[in-house]
Amino acid sequence: MVTLRQLRYFDALARTKHFGMAADQCAVTQPALSMQIKELGRELGVELVERRGNTIAVTLAGQEIAARAEAILNQVRELSDYAHQHQGLLTGSLRLGIIPSVAPYLLPAILTEVANHYPSLDLQIRETQTGALVEELVRGDLDAALLALPIQQPQVETMALFDDRFLIAVQSRAAEDWANSDLRTRIGQERLLLLEEGHCLRDQALQFCHIANMQARKALGAASLTTIMQMVAAGHGITLLPELCAQAEVDRQRVALIEFPEDAPMRTVGLAWRRTSTRKSDFMALGNLIKSLKRPDAGAGKPAAH
Repeated sequence: MVTLRQLRYFDALARTKHFGMAADQCAVTQPALSMQIKELGRELGVELVERRGNTIAVTLAGQEIAARAEAILNQVRELSDYAHQHQGLLTGSLRLGIIPSVAPYLLPAILTEVANHYPSLDLQIRETQTGALVEELVRGDLDAALLALPIQQPQVETMALFDDRFLIAVQSRAAEDWANSDLRTRIGQERLLLLEEGHCLRDQALQFCHIANMQARKALGAASLTTIMQMVAAGHGITLLPELCAQAEVDRQRVALIEFPEDAPMRTVGLAWRRTSTRKSDFMALGNLIKSLKRPDAGAGKPAAH
């Protein structure tokens, strides 16, 4: 008889195309995973994979079975979600993904409020970039994700939570000079320090600044805002910093924040979940809880007047 365990193992193998990676994702040994997949193939009477040296290829029959296995596993998750709904609002486990440019600044307050208002909720956190979060959300590995909107994925429903405006971070000694400049023109003349490829914050900055030249794209691609702010403080460039991050990331002795006089660029932070999920009331409650939080007081990173 085909088991859910076998389907989970084969689903992981079909996605990773690697027995070792699939075994790690399923938290089992590689021989155990291989044995279960062989048993699945025997039960169904088809060859699921072909070994090609150190890699594997999923057969045509295996691809169809993998697609059906994914659908079955998603239905099982939805069945579990439906059962949770009858245990009360925001109870049981909820796997929440968060992008790195939000997690450090909002997550501590979220966890505190969840503990105060929904003590029966086991909130499991996954921090990674937007592309991976959306993929895992659609696949069913996550229940919801906190990220920047919009999301171009028809299988996902979203709820806007708050707008987060961008500020220009410059070295403190340059602040007075910036105050007498046309900001949008000046930004295009400076070295813009950005997060590495894959971060939505990088894409948003490039889109706003209309930067397409290779010099800007070859500029520092940092893994964290902390690294970027240290570079700004040392005078190696400027960056666009979300206001949400200002208090934690800005050293007011070394970095000045310049606000746009009007039509400030901003991102919208929101919550996303699968349209087919039966836990929409949970996600709406979580979204409302996040909306009710006061974002960190910007006193330590109060922008300079322009």
